[in-house]
Amino acid sequence: MPVPLRLLLADDHAVLRAGLRALLERERDMTVVGEAADGSEALCRARGLHPDVVIMDLAMPAGGGVEATRRIRAELPDVRVLILSQHDDESYLRSALAAGAAGFALKRAADSELLAAIRAVAGGGLYLHPSLTRAMIDELLERRTGDAPSAADPLSDREREVLQLVAQGYANHEVAERLALSVKTVETYRARITEKTGLRSRAELYRYARDRGLLDA
Repeated sequence: MPVPLRLLLADDHAVLRAGLRALLERERDMTVVGEAADGSEALCRARGLHPDVVIMDLAMPAGGGVEATRRIRAELPDVRVLILSQHDDESYLRSALAAGAAGFALKRAADSELLAAIRAVAGGGLYLHPSLTRAMIDELLERRTGDAPSAADPLSDREREVLQLVAQGYANHEVAERLALSVKTVETYRARITEKTGLRSRAELYRYARDRGLLDA
């Protein structure tokens, strides 16, 4: 029988911690060794318990999850941190990864996804929620020379896809669903399109897309 993964729960909502504990302790390969209600307590408890994985909320008092993650990783490099957040914004993801988090899952995700995320980071892997994974991959691909926007068309391939759907009348949440992105990510792409083209109204975006043949695709 393998030794269960030792988990520390860090979230300022006691009800959520209780729900997570109930879920995790049903798993034969997991055990919750402690809880923390803010960033400072998370660091203190991690020092004393040395868990395998800290399941960390981002928005907590006393420093928050990002600062707690940074300090835990600096002092306890063997302890892995999985961010569990309600925010599916790329900026939160970047901050978490920069602080040393090994994973980023969403609170609204299915139980099975959270369990898979914990096992992945405990095993030395990296876990990102699928919608955020797609956004990060898109960003990396857009940096490749072959995908670089030209002077004639400053938009990336993904921005053109978003523009095409917006010009066709789809709302942000519908664009997100069709492209397997988060609504926040779609909003980010729309902001980039506006910044690059100077176009704001749907009519202007429609004409821009039409003149470039995007509506014929």
